[in-house]
Amino acid sequence: MMLNGGFFRLPDDLPNPFWKYPMYYIAFHKYANQGFYKNEFQGLTFPNNIAGGPPTITGEEILKNTWQVETGYSKWIDVAILFGMVILYRLMFFGILKLVEKVKPIIKAAFAASPRQSKLISENPSSSLPDEARA
Repeated sequence: MMLNGGFFRLPDDLPNPFWKYPMYYIAFHKYANQGFYKNEFQGLTFPNNIAGGPPTITGEEILKNTWQVETGYSKWIDVAILFGMVILYRLMFFGILKLVEKVKPIIKAAFAASPRQSKLISENPSSSLPDEARA
């Protein structure tokens, strides 16, 4: 999930069909990195070393242009999404545990049940039958 979460690649560099749309948005790294970058860069100004550009550049411009961070919402939304993921994943894990707890005995019983064997009656002349029945 680290590669498709934008941890090593910028969002615009990810291939669109699979990696960006479902995977990028469910990866926790997206929200952790964006929240971190928003916390560090928003509201700041930096000197601009690009020739012909303005003397300063804002943190919002760095977020949008360099790091390709979505600035349409607050860093606290990113934190809330991360906590929501923690709760959701714990609930999913709990559900899986309960499901396995219920289904595992059924599966064990299905595999343990062998086909019914016919009862074999062996004839033993020295059995405890009366003498009249043996003759």
